Amino acid sequence: MNKISKFVKDSYKELTEKVSWPKWDELQQSTVIVLGATLFITAVVALMDFIANGGMKFIYSFFKA
Repeated sequence: MNKISKFVKDSYKELTEKVSWPKWDELQQSTVIVLGATLFITAVVALMDFIANGGMKFIYSFFKA
């Protein structure tokens, strides 16, 4: 039990005294960057899916009887 309480105390001390937390403006900027990157990657994957789907339909059209 002593090890657990020491771990919790050390963790709390590290989170409150040693970690440098971002300022509100930095946090907002990072959030906007992550959101923009997520939307961009989503659009790229959707475009790749659309192209692959069209290509597969084109290829399958040769094998229809």
